[in-house]
Amino acid sequence: MSMACASVHSENMFWDEYLQKRVSADEAVNVVESGDWVQYGEFVCIAPDCDAALARRKDELKDVKISAICLTLVPEPAKVDPKGEHFVINDWYFSGISRMLHDKGLCHHIAPLYHQIPIAHRKGEMPRYKAAFISVGPMDKNGYFNLGPSSSVTYMFREFCDNVIVEVNTSMPHCLGGAGESIHISEVDYIVESSKNPPLLQVPGQEEATEADVKIARLLMEELEDGCCLQFGIGALPNLVAKMIAESDLKDLGMHTEMLVDSCVDLYESGILTGKRKQIDKGKMVYTFAMGTNKLYEFIDNNPACAIYGCEYTNDPVVIAQNDKVFAVNNCLHIDLYGQVSAESIGPRHISGTGGSIDFMLGAFRSKGGKGFVCMNATATGRNGEIFSRIVPCFKPFTAITMPRTIPHYIATEYGIVNLKGKSTWEKAEALISIAHPDFRDELIAVAEQNNIWIRSNKIAV
Repeated sequence: MSMACASVHSENMFWDEYLQKRVSADEAVNVVESGDWVQYGEFVCIAPDCDAALARRKDELKDVKISAICLTLVPEPAKVDPKGEHFVINDWYFSGISRMLHDKGLCHHIAPLYHQIPIAHRKGEMPRYKAAFISVGPMDKNGYFNLGPSSSVTYMFREFCDNVIVEVNTSMPHCLGGAGESIHISEVDYIVESSKNPPLLQVPGQEEATEADVKIARLLMEELEDGCCLQFGIGALPNLVAKMIAESDLKDLGMHTEMLVDSCVDLYESGILTGKRKQIDKGKMVYTFAMGTNKLYEFIDNNPACAIYGCEYTNDPVVIAQNDKVFAVNNCLHIDLYGQVSAESIGPRHISGTGGSIDFMLGAFRSKGGKGFVCMNATATGRNGEIFSRIVPCFKPFTAITMPRTIPHYIATEYGIVNLKGKSTWEKAEALISIAHPDFRDELIAVAEQNNIWIRSNKIAV
């Protein structure tokens, strides 16, 4: 046991219980049997010792189903079981690592609405887990282990697991709630002390912003006003918008988001992000998980300006809508002429997950003065260098539909922003074609005409 843990616990009334529950990782994972479901945690908070210990049991186990959210490291069981004969890995939100494993037939997607995950478990519509491996900070004097920057669903596994196993990592930032930020020792079955106390994975900003991203960000900036409550998804564009906001003269913006990233620190330090005009959680940056660099992890550590909650709060459209002027920015892969959005796959090739995009689109629409944006570059480049339109007549077979045509509000490309609400089929087609790349507009118009969703007008040259 580390000296740091010893000093924390020496005067702790829960110390005897801690000692009784403390075991090695190998002892803890012995509760897992063939056919069981095991919850692995989420984002940058994976328990490495328990992960390695489960992999060491490969030859004893069959059909162990591992569940995680947005894998940021290749699980050790995947490394020792390259044919998937012993472990089945499932991810609720696909990362680059998940895609790589999926392409090898080793990872499968679970596609919930994010805010509904706890509800689905309570209704018995998701499996009960034999064990949950939960990465936590050291126990405090009141017997609580902090869950760090990944609370979104982790807090709920004490309800739906037969064996709650916490792996104590002294490098974990202490994230203030909110709610769902900690777990009490009375709810813990086994305590594993990390052998290495690894620092959290550094996840720098995503890909570099493109010229098209810059144009879209400038269009979005024109839609912002003082007092807006921000939600940003993952990617270069949201980071770019945050940077532009930090350099603007906007005032008293708030934040109620799913993901907290490095650019949110810049916004706060610029003095623009005050939260003074929020209707709920006034003055707080509300989030359900954080993923970035040490700059972010140091910022959220014991910072009362931040409040972490479970996803059933942060992502509930009813809760989101309680703040005025919700300004939600999310990405997608492509959109068809009916206004259906896919942010998850291109044909059968899985790219990402639903995440909270629908949650925040619905919440922003219900918010007084709220706006939800689905953003994308008008074109993309294929593997062989070919250029294709991201506004398409229809999707390839097996493409996952993230949003049906009834949900999207604003769609943005570098050629403009259009509002799809209340539009007929031909009006949606016309609006979307108007923000497609000019080289593809005639082709899209021809397809729209063939399918009777086009009326000649003076808005677009035919």
